[in-house]
This record gives sequence, C-alpha cells and structure tokens, in this order.
Amino acid sequence: MENNEELHKEKKKKKMKPEKISEIQQQSNFAVQPSEKLVKLDTSQWPLLLKYFDRLNVRTNHYVPIPCGSSPLKRELTDYVKSGYINLDKPSNPSSHEVVAWVKRILKVEKTGHSGTLDPKTTGCLIVCIERTTRLAKSQQAAGKEYVTVFKLHSAVDSVKKVVQGLEKLKGALFQRPPLISAVKRQLRVRTVYDSKLFDYDESRNMGKL
Repeated sequence: MENNEELHKEKKKKKMKPEKISEIQQQSNFAVQPSEKLVKLDTSQWPLLLKYFDRLNVRTNHYVPIPCGSSPLKRELTDYVKSGYINLDKPSNPSSHEVVAWVKRILKVEKTGHSGTLDPKTTGCLIVCIERTTRLAKSQQAAGKEYVTVFKLHSAVDSVKKVVQGLEKLKGALFQRPPLISAVKRQLRVRTVYDSKLFDYDESRNMGKL
C-alpha cells in the first residue's frame, strides 16, 4: 500500500507544472543569512549575479546586515523610474521638447531631459532622462550619432560612381548651417562626418539612401 501511495504522489508531481524561474525569484528573498559556519546553498535557481555564490572561496558567512536596499526583482517601480532612461522612438512632427514634456506629464515626475535634440521632422532614438539621470545627460551628448536619410538629385548623373565620389567629399570637418525649420539656432557651425555610405540608388528617379 505504501508503495502505491508513493507512486501516486510521484505521478501527481509529474502532472503539476513546474514553477517558472521568474516566479520563484519573485517569491524568494535570495538573502545570505549571516553565520559563523559555511553553509552549502542551492543556488541553481538564483538570479544570474548570485547563481554561483556557492562556488566562491568563502571561509565564513559572517557579516553585519544593513537594513536598506532590496533585491532588484522586488524593487519598487518608482525606484526604477526615478533612476532610468527611456530610449524613445520619436515620431515625425513633434519637437524633442514636446516629447520630453509629454513623458514628464505621463509619468508624473518632477524632472525630465534629453541627451540630444532631434529636429521636428526627424524620427529616431531620443534618449529621455528621468529624475536622477538628468545629471548624466551630458555624458550621452558627447557620444556619436548615426543618421539614415533619403536624398533626391535635381538632375541625372552618368553613373552611380559619381554619386559615391560626391559622398566621399562629405567626410571630415564641414561647415554647416541648420535649415529654416530647426530646433537649434541658425548659425554657421563645424560638424565632423566620420563616414557616409550609399546603401541604394534608383537611377530612374535620381533618388538614393545613405
């Protein structure tokens, strides 16, 4: 009888769906309790940063616990918002300032900023800084930028090679003046173009993508 009961229990265990690792991680604290003796721990289902804690060369688990902080999986959503970025795909027409103001209103935060202005007609990545991360906006402004654009020539060219040769001249330090509708002041400035590649060119319409 006992053997039958054990077999019945094993069948029930097999029928039950195993818990997902994410659910186990949210339910557990994953805290190493202070102790004088080295205790072997089962860290197979621990988060990635603590997964192989049992393999560390630790003589004792003794430490003074600090009553602050929490597991990243149990951290409040407001903490993530106050110290986070949003890599936002800005649509065409609204300015960068308008988009940042919308994010501020939606999230109900005190401070928002962005790490680089995009013109109203430009679409692409706009990094929005929230609360504490606004102080790090300048670190992103120094990073390089990459643009993909469609151009149209006024007249036909003899071959695509001439288009490529013309693009080669658009490298290095160049004088530039922003267009009439722009998010920045219209004054002559110097900008460095490190590379320009022609991805596609349609000779029938004199249009290309670079």
